[in-house]
Amino acid sequence: MPEKKCTHVASIRKVTPSAKGCEECLKIGSIWLHLRLCRFCGHVGCCDDSPHRHATAHFHATRHPIIEGYDPPEGWGWCYVDEIFLDLGSQHDSAAWPDPPLLLTARAGDAEDAPTGRRHDQLD
Repeated sequence: MPEKKCTHVASIRKVTPSAKGCEECLKIGSIWLHLRLCRFCGHVGCCDDSPHRHATAHFHATRHPIIEGYDPPEGWGWCYVDEIFLDLGSQHDSAAWPDPPLLLTARAGDAEDAPTGRRHDQLD
């Protein structure tokens, strides 16, 4: 059986992140668990374990196929179309991230009241 390969790696671009957190969650005051960066346009959205799944929603709206783990930049990607993980290796460019993304944490039992838009080191 041949190894499955991503047919969209040529669409990967150097991008500038569109926000320091999930764009949509920041607008609505929601929390997220992990961030994903669209490697076609730079959109920052939340992962599928987050309440709103904005990275996947971005894919469905735009058909931009590849995201990268972005909290901090992790060097792995996912192709939504081919449903395959990617080692971005040489295509991973952590220098493109001028500031670290916001990391949100909630104390046990405080998920409903978790602060948004603040780095973990700024939490009480």
